[in-house]
Amino acid sequence: MISIRRKPQDEVRSRFGRVQETARHRSVLWRQGASDMAGRASEMAGRFGPVAGERIIIARGWSAPRLRSAARYVETGLAPRVSTLLNDAAGRVEPPKPAKSGRGALMAMMGVVAAVGVAGVVATRRGAIRDMTKGSGEHREDATSADSMTVSGADVDGQVQSPH
Repeated sequence: MISIRRKPQDEVRSRFGRVQETARHRSVLWRQGASDMAGRASEMAGRFGPVAGERIIIARGWSAPRLRSAARYVETGLAPRVSTLLNDAAGRVEPPKPAKSGRGALMAMMGVVAAVGVAGVVATRRGAIRDMTKGSGEHREDATSADSMTVSGADVDGQVQSPH
């Protein structure tokens, strides 16, 4: 079971002090070891310097054509494959595009339906007026027909006068 009781401050400080002292001691030892290694490395470089320089030139001459070959392979063989792989992954990760609502088509259909409705109402009213005027004789003289407005009833200035 874990105790949640706080430890005395002097005990905490003494532990922290021991950790700090250990860290200081280790850093001093590390610095000494690093300076010893640096001294040995400079001695070795002085002894082996001319031979090492020649070997480095040989290694560079050997590695340069291989690096060029690797670069050509990456450009021609590997890069297109990686590009294709990344494009495929992007296609799988990309969220689906939202479906178009078809609002334009819906509005066009509503416009066509409204036009047909208006045409139907106009045709129905014309038919009703025609039936009213032809069906009863009493309303026949009230209705103005296109025949009564011919040129024969026109004034001198070309205006047509109604018989009523």
